[in-house]
Amino acid sequence: QVQLVESGGGSVQAGGSLRLSCAASGYTFGSGNMGWFRQAPGKAREGIATIYNSGGRSKYYAESVKGRFTVSQDPAKATLYLQMNSLKPEDAAMYYCAARRGNTGYRPLAADTYHYWGQGTQVTVSS
Repeated sequence: QVQLVESGGGSVQAGGSLRLSCAASGYTFGSGNMGWFRQAPGKAREGIATIYNSGGRSKYYAESVKGRFTVSQDPAKATLYLQMNSLKPEDAAMYYCAARRGNTGYRPLAADTYHYWGQGTQVTVSS
């Protein structure tokens, strides 16, 4: 019943910005986590930015994106966002939105702990 749909991907030059959105349905922004993961060809899926849905105060970032990416949520719109600034060629990947229930605060960036996934949106960064 839970459906996650990403949007906002595209092509951008290095140093540019993109804002990704994830529209959720059938999911309560309560005691769970939502976040963004990415996967480039030949690489494992990487957790980059997640948020604890209850209050949205606890956020977790991969070291590679700290200071450049910001995750946020709007429960009223049932939407998760990822603001990506100062994009680098190594940021190019398929970006996925995901959600989980329980395990809040535990391995928040671990892809294998999330059980709802979107189809992904492609981000390409040219140099």
